[in-house]
Amino acid sequence: MPTERAYGMDHPHYTWSAIVDRPALRWPNGARMALCVILNLDHVEWIAPEGSFGLAVPPGGLGRVNFPEYAQLSHREYGHRVGIFRLLDVLERQGIKPTVAMDAMTAEHYPFLVKYCLERGCEIIGHGISASQMITSNMSEQQEREYISTSIAALTAATGSAPSGWLGPEYGESTRTPALLAEAGIRYVCDWANDEQPYAMTTPSGDLTALPIMWELDDVISMWDRKIPFDMYADTIRESFVTMHEDSADSGRLMVLNLHPWLVGQPYRIRALDKALGEITKMDGVWAASGSEITDWFTSNRPGS
Repeated sequence: MPTERAYGMDHPHYTWSAIVDRPALRWPNGARMALCVILNLDHVEWIAPEGSFGLAVPPGGLGRVNFPEYAQLSHREYGHRVGIFRLLDVLERQGIKPTVAMDAMTAEHYPFLVKYCLERGCEIIGHGISASQMITSNMSEQQEREYISTSIAALTAATGSAPSGWLGPEYGESTRTPALLAEAGIRYVCDWANDEQPYAMTTPSGDLTALPIMWELDDVISMWDRKIPFDMYADTIRESFVTMHEDSADSGRLMVLNLHPWLVGQPYRIRALDKALGEITKMDGVWAASGSEITDWFTSNRPGS
């Protein structure tokens, strides 16, 4: 059923809001900027289940070739075998608590990674079933409900606790997704890329908090899709953060940075990222936190509440 057309929005999940016309947002200890770094651990299946939906040309490897697609499959797995450990070392060095978006396939088939991430103090959030299976409006409501339930159950079994946050594979959602996530107990969602502050979302199943990702700073969007050189990519992170830091003088801002270990964890890219993160975390008034920490603070200290 198509969404209803409405003034300013085509959905009922939140009201439109201009950032210059809101009550001031304050972060802990007077911080001006909140920084959340999400690392994606998403598994690519050799053969996706019949009826599943994925990108026509998934990032990684050399694009679609005849099966078996060893280049793409092994390139993506590099993140699970090598890249994730480089990225976690960088974040620890810069004092950033990682938020790891992990899909069900990774949780079930890579127990070493689950244990390793937990021991490193990572928060693990829902990330669907696999990179080969996106949420789509072609699903029925029950199919999507079962998809979300499968993802959450796999993480709960692997980690010992249910995830609080959600990032869909390739940002995929249907018109029902926010309500189904809230129904399943998810507290915050990162798929919406439309702001520089958290905001409340309302669904018939309960409330969510949106932690908007800086979509143009997603390493896949920047370096893989737009072919931005990695040194220039690091510059865009610094420049974006400096501008947002300047804009945060009167009201706090949030940068959610979405990274993929198979891409930015490569040896010739990691130093540029390390340097960029080191420079921005040394600025005055920066609170580097997990997604849940930011959500907890925002919901307890929401401006105007």
